[in-house]
Amino acid sequence: MPDSFPFELVYLAIPLSCLAGALLAGLFGWKIGRVAAHTVTILGVAVAFVLSAFVVLPDVIAGNSFNGIVYEWGRSGGIPLEVGFLIDPLTALMMVVVTFVSLCVHIYTIGYLHDDPGYQRFFSYIALFTFSMLMLVMSNNFLLLFFGWEAVGLMSYLLIGFWFTRDSATHAQLKAFLVNRVGDLGFLLGIAAIYMTFGTLDYAAVFAIAPQMAAKTIPVLPGVDWNMMTLICILLFVGAMGKSAQVPLHVWLPDSMEGPTPISALIHAATMVTAGVFMVARMSPLYELSETALSVVLVIGAITALFMAFVGVVQNDIKRVVAYSTLSQLGYMMVAMGASAYSVGIFHLMTHAFFKALLFLAAGSVIIALHHEQDLRKMGGLMRRMPITFITTWIGALALAGIFPFAGFFSKDMIIEAAHHSRLPGSGFAYVAVLSGVFVTAFYTFRMLFLTFYGKPRMDEHTLKHVEESPWVVTIPLVLLAIPSLVAGFTFIDPLVFGRFFADSIKVLPAHDVVKQVTSLFDGLGPFVAHGLQSAPFLLAVAGILTAWLMYVRLPQLPGRVREKAGALYTLLLRKYFVDEFNEFVFAGGARVLGRLLWKIGDVKLIDGLAVNGTARVIGWVSGIVRHIQSGYVYHYAFAMILGLFLLITFFLHK
Repeated sequence: MPDSFPFELVYLAIPLSCLAGALLAGLFGWKIGRVAAHTVTILGVAVAFVLSAFVVLPDVIAGNSFNGIVYEWGRSGGIPLEVGFLIDPLTALMMVVVTFVSLCVHIYTIGYLHDDPGYQRFFSYIALFTFSMLMLVMSNNFLLLFFGWEAVGLMSYLLIGFWFTRDSATHAQLKAFLVNRVGDLGFLLGIAAIYMTFGTLDYAAVFAIAPQMAAKTIPVLPGVDWNMMTLICILLFVGAMGKSAQVPLHVWLPDSMEGPTPISALIHAATMVTAGVFMVARMSPLYELSETALSVVLVIGAITALFMAFVGVVQNDIKRVVAYSTLSQLGYMMVAMGASAYSVGIFHLMTHAFFKALLFLAAGSVIIALHHEQDLRKMGGLMRRMPITFITTWIGALALAGIFPFAGFFSKDMIIEAAHHSRLPGSGFAYVAVLSGVFVTAFYTFRMLFLTFYGKPRMDEHTLKHVEESPWVVTIPLVLLAIPSLVAGFTFIDPLVFGRFFADSIKVLPAHDVVKQVTSLFDGLGPFVAHGLQSAPFLLAVAGILTAWLMYVRLPQLPGRVREKAGALYTLLLRKYFVDEFNEFVFAGGARVLGRLLWKIGDVKLIDGLAVNGTARVIGWVSGIVRHIQSGYVYHYAFAMILGLFLLITFFLHK
């Protein structure tokens, strides 16, 4: 590109093209109609993708980064509150992934919601969602980051409850809102701690000062001091736990399936849930200064990866199986972040975005064909009736399971190797968790595939007669996502992991550089693949697939027997470890008890009883006494005058 090329305008055009489409569809959708509404939003996202992939990314690869202010929004205590962009390799990669997946989802939505009365509104929402995510990843300061952070939260609330006439949808959106408020409180406190410590909200300034603040402490209790950097990083991670659905703030994500399938794909693949992973990678200069914070990220990610995978095994809703796989894979990404393998975590974020969006959209294709039936127990035998959906689901399932040469094989293997080489506290548990999760992931993924496409059809005759492949607007996005799900792993592992693609956008201290340790063992891609095909993760993935085939194709009566034998364990997994019940009893129930106490004591007794009614009673009592003074008898008044005169004389004589 020539030096005079107006890149600043390109950076602005990418999010604003999405915003323009959202505003046109949202404000004027009733006037311009359905076709025009989806046209302007798809065009806006397409422009963003083309500019990101073919203008910004090549320029960044050529070694050109940008860190500048778009405009100053305001000032607070002399601190500028600015809207600015940081365009570096990490940002450029995220922009391409977000816009590509969003574009596929936009096209898919034409077929999925073609008869929905909220058609224009939905397109406006998803375009605005894309705009919000782009602002989050492009920000160069914590103010704009928080704006994007809250904006994706708002849009997820609106989209999860898109079908607002359903009680389950409104409950799910409220649940997502409340759980994310818990995480966002921690995130906001973390930003406040950064402002208090560094006196600025600019990334570059904070990262430059951070090494000097590594030993700074803050008193939290008399005689108890905490490391300030650890406190900041953990508070920021609490925000990431909410957005990226880490235990125990994971409970909102499975319920988000109440939204239409396109938004399930967008939330779970490339936007909201990846925001926390991206944020930790962006804040790597801070996390590298606190091994305690890294260990917290590592252990929480490992718990999420393994225990959410177990829950996916017993789910019967096709979308919830994929949702729990998202929870598990987000745990894998956080394990990579905690092990300081940030580049590996972002690599898995990218590959996961492709195959997870593919699996969600494929699930939606099945749901369309079965007239919005989502129960796996009422599916089966769809292999020949839906060949494109069947083949693309196979590709997505193999990528998720980590089978060579599909994308997940490369990124998941690197995460497991990184956890194995980490020496941080908790790394041993993390390695066992992510390694065990490989078998479980392969099992539940192919359980879903076999129950959906193999065996005898289990739906009613009327539904079976009308089952056919989805229209082209549904199948084309499946094919577009299947291609990177197949080739992205071996295509991008060399520059993203073995190479120096991220350059200085990610900081890793030499003592924590597990990626360098892993890559030093392999002389390029070939030896890595050869090692991977003989390693435990690959063998466990194959074992998981074969176990699923045995139980759901070869011996379909076996799952029932296993379920009977499992007993309490099956109930525990089916009830999702009773976390929802715990939250309902402790937090929701506790809030109701507190509310009743505040009402009975604060409102009824103090405000109504004492302040309002009590005041009236006091006035009535005083009035009842005072009214006796006005008796109408002259001698009473004369006595009062004499008494008053006596008091006055006494007062003056005393003086």
